[in-house]
Amino acid sequence: MRWLTLLVLGVTFSFGAVDINKANKAELMTLNGIGEAKATAILEYRKKHNCFAKVDEIKEVNGLGEKFLEKNRSNMAASGCKK
Repeated sequence: MRWLTLLVLGVTFSFGAVDINKANKAELMTLNGIGEAKATAILEYRKKHNCFAKVDEIKEVNGLGEKFLEKNRSNMAASGCKK
């Protein structure tokens, strides 16, 4: 059942970027290289820091770096952040 949910989300997000400031855990998991642990880390970062001002800030999440960013940059957005 989980694979079906991820498949549906994958199809949904293949046409639009995942907003890392608004996405839930399942939506974050549609990004290349994001499993449950890293999705949780993104949500915890967002909770602690309020939001990501720009997509590049995702590298500040433990376990995510330049390689992840480059693979996913075109599939991510960071909207609505006022720091």
